[in-house]
Amino acid sequence: MIHGTSSTGQAPWRAELAAAVCDPEELLRALELPSDLLPAARRAHHLFPLRVPRAYLARITPGDPQDPLLRQILPLDLEEVIAPGDSRDPVGDLAAQLVPGVLHKYEGRVLLTATGACAIHCRYCFRRHFPYAKANAARDRWRPAVAHLAADPSIREVILSGGDPLTLGDDKLAELTRALKGVPHIKRLRLHTRVPVVIPSRVDEALLDWLGRTSLSVVMVLHVNHAREIDEAVAGACARLRKAGVTLLNQSVLLAGVNDDAETLTQLSERLFEAGVLPYYLHMLDRVEGAAHFAVEEASAMGLLEALRVRLPGYLVPRLVREEAGASAKLPVLAVGAGARSR
Repeated sequence: MIHGTSSTGQAPWRAELAAAVCDPEELLRALELPSDLLPAARRAHHLFPLRVPRAYLARITPGDPQDPLLRQILPLDLEEVIAPGDSRDPVGDLAAQLVPGVLHKYEGRVLLTATGACAIHCRYCFRRHFPYAKANAARDRWRPAVAHLAADPSIREVILSGGDPLTLGDDKLAELTRALKGVPHIKRLRLHTRVPVVIPSRVDEALLDWLGRTSLSVVMVLHVNHAREIDEAVAGACARLRKAGVTLLNQSVLLAGVNDDAETLTQLSERLFEAGVLPYYLHMLDRVEGAAHFAVEEASAMGLLEALRVRLPGYLVPRLVREEAGASAKLPVLAVGAGARSR
């Protein structure tokens, strides 16, 4: 359902967002998982709260603790382990914040942390410790953020991130684009979001109307890590976005036990393309405290990249990258002879 409102008067996506599973015991019960997972899940939940929409929950295989979708959202005792090199701010966001919620790392573009809210809490999230209460670009009707953008004519692109910007209402998003109309050097709006993947009903007529009315070129970077995350509802949401003129890209994170094999990554790229989404980035894990168990060694990652170059046409091979605090761009991780087999 993408039209109208629910019986409570809410848009359907808002009702789905409010109904997300946030209790570890309910999660284990719904997925028929062993109860002995509960003590660890509760401890990890207190470190970083559980949240998963029911539409996403329905794609997880009941009774399988190793399900790759489950691994992304199930709190584990491994999150209590802090490995050498882990950080609460692994990509240097705080040092790049010039005014609240405005991160200016790279030339020509600025990232706005529009909200601290997410529809789903991914256990590897690099901003799981981010101080959103002090870093909200939407505060005061976006005025401080827009003032920073207007003062720097080198900025051509605004990136909305968070949290997840599509947990904001369409009126709040429209408020930003109205403000950006007075900044002539801003040409593109990019949204980094997982919401169309986990609550595809978010792509409703109101959102499409907002996207269609902006004079900016719109790029949406989705976050899909496994082909099974794209069901018919997600594919339909992608089709509606493309029809509205949105360019769709995907970024994944390379995650141990989720997608760290060549066949899984091949299927992901193929499924993305079927849904009208181009693979863009495959990220090495950002070494945030609590996520070390997801890390894949760089040598293994380079081997996977080489395997993808053999299996896929070049346009379906994502760029393998890592982000380092203070770097002027994301850094490529290249296999030996990487360019030789792209075609």
